[in-house]
Amino acid sequence: MELSVLIHNFDIPGQLVTVIPIGGGNINDTFLAIFRNAFSETQVILQRINDKVFPKPEVIMANMHLITRHAHQKLAKEIETSDRVWQLPKIIPTRDGKDFYRCEDDGSYWRVITKIASATAFPTTQGPEHAAECGAVLAHFHWLVSDIDPTLLANPLPGFHITPGYMELYDKTLGDKSAQARLTTSVEARRLAKMIDERRDFASTLARAIANGEIQNRVMHGDPKITNIMIDDYTGKGTAIIDLDTVGPGLVHYDFGDAIRSICNPAGEEEMNLNKVVFDMDLFEAFVRGYLHYGKAFLTEADREYLFDSVRLITFELGLRFFQDYLAGSVYFKTKSPTQNLNRARVQFRLCESIESRERMIRAALGKW
Repeated sequence: MELSVLIHNFDIPGQLVTVIPIGGGNINDTFLAIFRNAFSETQVILQRINDKVFPKPEVIMANMHLITRHAHQKLAKEIETSDRVWQLPKIIPTRDGKDFYRCEDDGSYWRVITKIASATAFPTTQGPEHAAECGAVLAHFHWLVSDIDPTLLANPLPGFHITPGYMELYDKTLGDKSAQARLTTSVEARRLAKMIDERRDFASTLARAIANGEIQNRVMHGDPKITNIMIDDYTGKGTAIIDLDTVGPGLVHYDFGDAIRSICNPAGEEEMNLNKVVFDMDLFEAFVRGYLHYGKAFLTEADREYLFDSVRLITFELGLRFFQDYLAGSVYFKTKSPTQNLNRARVQFRLCESIESRERMIRAALGKW
């Protein structure tokens, strides 16, 4: 079905002007649709939900419906007392009142959400103040959903961010002959395997904390990377976090650690020179300042005790996932060369070592706020 025909299944005022592809996301197909009438223009985001990644799109949309409805009610009450206008995308329903449209031609699932206007998501950290705003946006989102019962949400990606589960998959992969061949023929692979063995007990740190009742699942975003955080073009303040497909029950610690992992490694995930992979304390302290300004409203003392572990663990976890995929023949992460996932693992484990060497400074920074 032509997009210009498909989008008319949604309740959008005005006359359609154009539908154009946008964004560089790896999951959903995303388009900008523009509607106009005699006195105004409406821009919306049209997306095809990738049902290979999310096999139950209706569950994803039910989660999004619950979260956005709850958040918008809180935002409406907050707007008169806040230091800025916070935003969150809103679902635009179909003409028959549904949250998504299923195409009869091919069974594909489509949705339309509002566009966060006059705001930009940057591909890399622009400096400490940008890092601080990223921290503020993530914490404000966590506050918005902090009073939602996480059991009301379905898990969009079962097993996601459960480090012991990734360890089990890694151990299973080691039993494969082709994986053993990759391991025994590479000095670097054997070095990384030794690093993993030395941190086996640490891999269950957050899982044990949950089991012991020290911390608990809340609602987490699931993918708080820098390209999902919108910065107001005029004020320079953070205004919204987007891409809500991965929102579900989980630890806010994983969001905290994952955001820091991506923001505080300016070298990025593909750096070949490991000497350039360093945990940036200036960016970290700025992010923490922004996050804990709002995070103090919902974090417990026990939550705060595990913030350092979350930064270390999520970095270790991603390194483990890259390395396991390399040993398995790169069947999950997209690669352009046979050793790309090996190098990605090297980068994350080097970053993990950098975090470990700065533990005292990191804990001191966390204690300031």
